[in-house]
Amino acid sequence: MTTVVRDGLFTVGDSPHLVGGRCGDCGRHHFPLLGTCPYCSSDQITRAELSRRGTLWGWTAVTAPPPGYLGDVPFGFGVVELPEGLRVITRLSHPVEHFTFGMPMHLRIVALHTDENGDDVLTYEFTPEAYDRKIVPTGEAGGGRA
Repeated sequence: MTTVVRDGLFTVGDSPHLVGGRCGDCGRHHFPLLGTCPYCSSDQITRAELSRRGTLWGWTAVTAPPPGYLGDVPFGFGVVELPEGLRVITRLSHPVEHFTFGMPMHLRIVALHTDENGDDVLTYEFTPEAYDRKIVPTGEAGGGRA
């Protein structure tokens, strides 16, 4: 069985997406989905599945676990710019020493850790298009949507 790190951040399945919002007044996207636009304060927000691909904008390696973090270290951490015009702060796959600015990246849903019930806790990360990493089996978390 699987669960998600936080409901509503992403979908799972054959074509996972981050779940953001699009403002009906100013037209800008944001992530995560909010009730009001962070740019113009409008409440005319619609749910938007964001692009699965983007480009690497900045990155670092986290070598010590932050408070409350239960996953493995080290791990990559950075910013991926999506075609919708927003930059997403995200976990990154390894090896970070091979990352380059502007590198094409794509979204993956991966197991972060195992909870006290023995269930995998899923999160999102971006990985370079050129790398292949095992994806967590699909359709196990909440009927295909998180």
